[in-house]
Amino acid sequence: MTIYQVDAFTNELFKGNPAAVIPLKEWVSESLMQIIAEENNLSETVFFVQNSHQFEIRWFTPSCEIDLCGHATLAAAHIIFSELNYPTNSIEFSSKSGILSVEKKQNWYTLNFPSEDIKEIETPLILKEALNVPILKTFKGNWKIIALLENEATIKHLKPNFSKLTELAFSGIIVTSKGEKADFVSRFFAPKIGINEDPVTGSAHTLLIPYWAKELNKNHLTAIQLSKRTGFLRCENLIGRVEMSGQAITYLKGKLTI
Repeated sequence: MTIYQVDAFTNELFKGNPAAVIPLKEWVSESLMQIIAEENNLSETVFFVQNSHQFEIRWFTPSCEIDLCGHATLAAAHIIFSELNYPTNSIEFSSKSGILSVEKKQNWYTLNFPSEDIKEIETPLILKEALNVPILKTFKGNWKIIALLENEATIKHLKPNFSKLTELAFSGIIVTSKGEKADFVSRFFAPKIGINEDPVTGSAHTLLIPYWAKELNKNHLTAIQLSKRTGFLRCENLIGRVEMSGQAITYLKGKLTI
C-alpha cells in the first residue's frame, strides 16, 4: 500500500491538521484498516477506493471508525488531484454520510457537506466543570456539543479537563466565539474517541457555519480553528449543506509493508 501524509486546511507544513491517506484498489478488512490507523496514531487515517464515477471513502481514528471527517476528505482529494492525476476538477465521494463533493480551484479545495441541525440545551454541569470558564449558551448536535464562550482570548487560552470531558454523553466538544481576524473561531476536543484536541475539524464546521451564518446574518464567512497548529477556512452556508474551502500540502509519501 502507498501511504501519504497531508497537512490539511493550511498551505504550510507542520500547520493545519495532518491526515494519513491510503488509496486502495479494493477494500481490505475493517480490522486491518483500524490497526493501520492505530499504528499511524494521527487523528484520522482515510482510505478510499475508486469505482466507475466516484470514490468510496472511510475514515478511522486510532480507536474507531467515524461517519464524517472534513480534513481527511480534503487530504484525500489533494492526493487524488496531485498524485493520481485525476482528469477533472471535481470529485464525488460516497460515504456513510452520503455524497460529498470536492472541487479544486487553483490551490484551494472546496468541500460540500451536509449541514447538521443543533438545538439549544441547558449546559451540563460536567461541561461547566471541565471547561471552568463562563459558558454563554450550549447547543447539541447528533454527537457533538457546542459551548459558546465569551471571546477569542477565552477560546485560545482554554485548558479543558479531558478526563471530565469523557464523562459527557457527547463524543465531540466544540468551543466557539466571534473572532478578531475571522468571523468566528473554535477549538474541538474528542477525548472519548482518542483525540484530546483535533487541530482543524471540518465536521465541526457543519454545525458552526449554519449557527454563525444566522448569528452574523451573512452566508459567506471566514473561520480559524485556534489549535496549536491552527487552520483557516473559507465557509459558505447553503440550504441544508455547507461549503468549506481550504488548502493542503503533502508532507510524506511512502510504502506500508504488511
